[in-house]
Amino acid sequence: MDTLVRHRRIMVAGIEVFYREAGRQDAPVVLLPHGYPCSSYEFRNLMPRLSDRWHLIAPDFPGAGYSGTPEDFDYSFDGYAAFLSSFIDALKIDRFVLYLHDFGSPIGIRMAILRPASVVGLIIQNGDIPYEDALGPKYADIEKTWALPLPEMKRALAEAVTEEIFREEFLNDLEPSLAEAIPPDLWKLHWSLMTPKRKEIAVNLIAGLKENRSWFPQHRGYLADHKPPALIVWGHNDHYMPEKSARAYLRDLPDAELHFIDGGHWLLETHLDQVALLIRDFLARIHIRR
Repeated sequence: MDTLVRHRRIMVAGIEVFYREAGRQDAPVVLLPHGYPCSSYEFRNLMPRLSDRWHLIAPDFPGAGYSGTPEDFDYSFDGYAAFLSSFIDALKIDRFVLYLHDFGSPIGIRMAILRPASVVGLIIQNGDIPYEDALGPKYADIEKTWALPLPEMKRALAEAVTEEIFREEFLNDLEPSLAEAIPPDLWKLHWSLMTPKRKEIAVNLIAGLKENRSWFPQHRGYLADHKPPALIVWGHNDHYMPEKSARAYLRDLPDAELHFIDGGHWLLETHLDQVALLIRDFLARIHIRR
């Protein structure tokens, strides 16, 4: 079995895009957009576990990982969704299962709204949710900044874009035995790739969560109207999106398959085997025509 993850680059709308790819070119596709403050690196271990039967693709967004950081790109959730759609077109992919995690969730759903026929299933793993009443306590810290004038809000948010805060984001208050499974490469690597421009991008994207709140009805509307087959795999020890966040999805996806795991936000680091088995079982029941 070929389990190699290949590291490739492609030009998309004039942007050099780095992406990871595994599996046969003619196999059904699973698209893996990453979260914050991460990159396609978060999927490096999952991809070989699924590459015997599926074609896994994980791009770095512009301004993240090893992709370019153009000056004139729209670094917003809408801009990233449009990019993701263009990236898919560049690779000539028609249909796929979409993995939603962290900021990859609002980006991925925006892209799904642009091309609903392309998405044949969802894997939702601690994705940013569209339910105001089910957010965790750490979201309150972000919401407090929303009352500030925009320049002050951005200055406050910029204080959270540091290597130490990156470390806290990845550890996410895990108990010591699980925290030991989170490699320091996650915050060391991604902080080493930070530049002044990329810090500005991060601050603006986090600030965009305020505007994103008004978009929640569209997110929920997509789920309720299309009801794609969905696997929800959730680490309940997530102070941004706890157990109630996962259960909220059942309001619009009542037939979704829901599993709780005794971990946190970054399950692919701490519970890879368990998550991979659940995904394999789910994907085996989804028909994807490339």
